[in-house]
Amino acid sequence: MIRYIIRKSLYGLLVLAGVVILVFFLFQGFGDPARLVMGQTGDSTTIKNIRKELYLDQPRWKQFLYYVRDVSPVSIHTEAEIREKNLHGIFIGGHYNIAIKIPYLRRSYQTKRDVWDILMEALPGTILLAVAAMIFATLVGISLGVLAAVKKDKWLDGSAVFASVLGISAPSFFMGILIAYFFAIYLGPFTGLNLTGSYYQYDDVTGEKYLTLRNLVLPALTLGIRPLAIITQLTRSAMLDVLNQDYIRTAYAKGLSKGKVLWKHALINALNPVITAITGWFAELLAGAFFVEYIFGWKGIGKLTVDALDKLDFPVVMGSVLITATLFILVNILSDLLYGLVDPRIRVR
Repeated sequence: MIRYIIRKSLYGLLVLAGVVILVFFLFQGFGDPARLVMGQTGDSTTIKNIRKELYLDQPRWKQFLYYVRDVSPVSIHTEAEIREKNLHGIFIGGHYNIAIKIPYLRRSYQTKRDVWDILMEALPGTILLAVAAMIFATLVGISLGVLAAVKKDKWLDGSAVFASVLGISAPSFFMGILIAYFFAIYLGPFTGLNLTGSYYQYDDVTGEKYLTLRNLVLPALTLGIRPLAIITQLTRSAMLDVLNQDYIRTAYAKGLSKGKVLWKHALINALNPVITAITGWFAELLAGAFFVEYIFGWKGIGKLTVDALDKLDFPVVMGSVLITATLFILVNILSDLLYGLVDPRIRVR
């Protein structure tokens, strides 16, 4: 198992290296970063200093090596660079230090803050939204899939299949607009749900921050519709295959109740494709909640990235891509480990 985890981690590092290369060369051709930092009013001396600070006075290959050194968790830095960039981690050495550090994602062009700090403030919102959406999609999707398989060719089966096809076909941004209008505007006086808002708000009188999870309902519902549809169809198909197996008939012959056979024996053996969908969609929701977060004003990495693109704040965009790619890789490794927990046959292999 340890060897397997190491091998998957190495594959993940190779993928991440490809993402770093792509991100660096993709965003190097958009405008002059020095002008983006200072605007059109900066004097030539200041712009020259900024170009030196951003290594823009160096050849392109050197700029790339400096970028890799900054984003790598293991690198070599001088004491002056550690102070100037405010690096955090473990540093071993004298003038030149071997650093095991938090990746340095540069500074925002607009706010001059470290991109890592900006993203870490937004990341909990994205994780909370993705987790809520997947809990909703998993619980409802598995339940509907099991019911559709048990009631095969009945009206409940047809309704579940029709609803899942509709959910797969509808884009999230379109469903987000419909759900926002219907539940927050048309039925707003009855539901009490807000059109926009994040998981915390500020008191108008005291200015204190407080938790408001009701703002999570609409974006989580919107984001969970498509994975719910996929999970429903996968659960139904897997359950139909399992219910025709000999050991299910044996379980009924032993006198076990229908509920125990369905939920303890049949569902457990039908979960492998469902786990694939759940983990895959969870990773995708972490990386792809941009439009939903923007529509509902949810403060997460998605909305932060869209705002940064609008302002040409490329360090924030580049850092966002790297963070979401890392999360995607970690979730996929976790999904492989979950297969072994659910199905001992995979663990043995």
